[in-house]
Amino acid sequence: MPETDVPAAPYRAALSPSRVKDFVQCPLLFRLRAVDRLPEPPSPAAARGTLVHTVLERLFDLPAPARNPDAALGLLDPAWAEMREQNPDVPAMFATPEALAEWLEQARTLLGTYFRVENPQRLEPARRELSVEVELASGVLLRGFIDRVDVAGDGAVRIVDYKTGRSPKPQYSGDALFQLTFYGLMIWRLHGVIPRRLQLVYLGDERVLTMDPTEADLLATEARIEFLWEQISRAAQTGEFRPRTSRLCDWCSFQALCPAFGGTPPEVPAEGLARLLGAARTESAAGAVLDDTVSVTVVADESADAVADDAVTVGA
Repeated sequence: MPETDVPAAPYRAALSPSRVKDFVQCPLLFRLRAVDRLPEPPSPAAARGTLVHTVLERLFDLPAPARNPDAALGLLDPAWAEMREQNPDVPAMFATPEALAEWLEQARTLLGTYFRVENPQRLEPARRELSVEVELASGVLLRGFIDRVDVAGDGAVRIVDYKTGRSPKPQYSGDALFQLTFYGLMIWRLHGVIPRRLQLVYLGDERVLTMDPTEADLLATEARIEFLWEQISRAAQTGEFRPRTSRLCDWCSFQALCPAFGGTPPEVPAEGLARLLGAARTESAAGAVLDDTVSVTVVADESADAVADDAVTVGA
């Protein structure tokens, strides 16, 4: 993938995999997060995921021979100290010192699991925590953050995303891979390169889900995003973001505002709707929009086969 130097575009709303997932799960949840931007209390699971992601990113700052379990554990305490400083509400999640100690031990366990799934001494990622944006031909702007991009010497690209939870049941693996096909589509539209492999690493149960996408797969993802944007745009124009109940409601922090649970949502903020609709240009010169952090440089010297096969792939 070539080095890219494109001036940063003015910041505007965009669709991300997580917000699209919110809309599919529950349009009202999407609205309260993306339109109203209501604050939510931190959750131990989300905070633990952020902590582990930080450590795994910094692990690759070390020379390859030094990337071992002890080194990862040594990075945990400084990352936790930074998290406490940046978000003082996080320690308040834990009622007792014992609860906090258990939470940190779970993070250590996840880091240990990582080394049973991948060998970081064999990897030289091209990019980590890659910020990427692209505007589709329709004018819809997409935005996301990719945990890791591996690029082989022959240009073969692998996109990797870490998950600290457990892998989904086989019937739900397609939904899980949608996030990666979303990223694969963005890389393709930006650089004209279809990733050789998309990979989800689940540290909760040592499983790896992989997909080797085709052009047809990415076109199908693009069509799905366009369809979902039409639904989102229609909801924004009417102001109707109806709740959709499911088992996931048990973990929703907005139940008190949800009509399905006897609550009343606040009035839809007009400025929030305008901001959301700005994710699509009414007249678009199709093309990529990205900031100067998005360039990807080939630095890996692995073969294409190594890029595809060095993880322990156990399927869905």
